[in-house]
Amino acid sequence: SFYLESVRVIQAIVDVISSNGWLKPALAAMELSQMVVQGLWSKDHALMQIPHFTKEIIQRCGAFEGEDPVESVFDILSIDDDVRNDLLRLSDEDMADVAVFCNSYPNIDVNFEVQDIDNVTAGDAVQMNVKLEREVDEEDVDDEADQLGIVSAPLYPKEKKESWWIVIGDTKTNSLLSLKRVSLNRSVAVKLEFIAPEEAGDYNLTLFCMSDSYLGCDQEYSVPLSVAVGDSDDEDDSEDNSTDEE
Repeated sequence: SFYLESVRVIQAIVDVISSNGWLKPALAAMELSQMVVQGLWSKDHALMQIPHFTKEIIQRCGAFEGEDPVESVFDILSIDDDVRNDLLRLSDEDMADVAVFCNSYPNIDVNFEVQDIDNVTAGDAVQMNVKLEREVDEEDVDDEADQLGIVSAPLYPKEKKESWWIVIGDTKTNSLLSLKRVSLNRSVAVKLEFIAPEEAGDYNLTLFCMSDSYLGCDQEYSVPLSVAVGDSDDEDDSEDNSTDEE
């Protein structure tokens, strides 16, 4: 159906946009994928992804005056049972659906490292190693191994595996420097390569980890990068100085 094909079309759109190096449009297309899979708009509250959640339930969550606000899927998991029952006011059957979704919702640890970060020069190829690891209850790993990475999307008409876009970009110039899309079960390691800026200086790049299936779980990290003058620039400066002396 067109609904199923639309996700593949969006993936192709992301590829085309990224090949042109446009950051913001690529991120917008990734968010569109999340909306299609969950059947929501980006303006909708992330809690609306959870089965049986209504605007009234979300209003009660927003009005909750506990130690911490209840704003995310992770908050629904962390609150006490009696508080959760009072806020949601759902039947046992519906609460079971809520539990399935919340336990499927990705809680991802992201670690990254720029190789040889102290020796980056202008125009050099730079490599970044990124590792994504899903936080899971060790007691449930064996029982739920075959379900890891299966997206909980009640409105999506087919079983779907969870994927992530790993993006390095410069928000200041709206430049997308590198991108890879990966599937994630328990963990995955990714190597990204990009070309350092042509001008020496200090840059603040951003690493984005974007889900293709869920709203509200994307992550971004600042990646400071100091770029030194390259050998070719040193040679050009030397030639300019020699010309001036002549």
